Amino acid sequence: MGIEIRNLEAAYEDRVIIPCANVMIPEGKITMMIGPNGCGKSTLLKSIARILPIKKGEVLLDGTNIKKLSQKLIAQKMAVLPQTPIVPEGITVKDLVAYGRFPYQKPLSGLKKSDHEIIEWAMQRTGVYELKDRKVEELSGGQRQRVWISLTLAQKTNILILDEPTTYLDMAHQLEILELLRKLNAEEHTTIIMVIHELNHAAKFAHHIIGMRQGRILFEGSPNDVIHVENLRKLYEVEAVLIQNEKKGYPVCVDYSLKQS
Repeated sequence: MGIEIRNLEAAYEDRVIIPCANVMIPEGKITMMIGPNGCGKSTLLKSIARILPIKKGEVLLDGTNIKKLSQKLIAQKMAVLPQTPIVPEGITVKDLVAYGRFPYQKPLSGLKKSDHEIIEWAMQRTGVYELKDRKVEELSGGQRQRVWISLTLAQKTNILILDEPTTYLDMAHQLEILELLRKLNAEEHTTIIMVIHELNHAAKFAHHIIGMRQGRILFEGSPNDVIHVENLRKLYEVEAVLIQNEKKGYPVCVDYSLKQS
């Protein structure tokens, strides 16, 4: 199931954020969007998920314009985790994860046996099953983020969209979430699209990287093809020092400084 963006223009009322974007999201891969704050990364994600209506152009989901799809059908095809999801007060882990089955429920119908099996599977896959009776608000940041990912897994979609899933987490918990997403991609063949700020995380975990600045896509491609000094100079206006992790095969930024005018 592929996602193609054609001549997309996105705006908040009359303020255009993305004037024109054309990009193909690789199916079954991890795609990460990088770039300065306010460059349009989250806006592009919201446009893909039809959270933000696009002004012009189109987003194709498996060849079909998403404007022609119902919200329920979109929710069965792609799961979205926003940057700062709000936890309902007093809700337990298993009840929050159960929200992922809503796109499949008929009006006034409850959860079926198959729904409960999927909810349990999602909690097992993300390592939160032992926390199922705990209140979400009592969990650590890393645990809470795994619960949200469990909710998206319970939707049983082929596409997972995440807006800065590692924000506010320490380094260990960031790696925990990224390793989990890589495992889901490898074992469930889930197409994962996310916004991330840490350049080295993108180089380490992404198959495909999209670099954005001022609402425009500057480059896209594999980490080895696009993470180099010239692209980082254009993207962030910094002079980067890069080395190659020869053992694992990806570039690493070891130092950087502001570009001299």
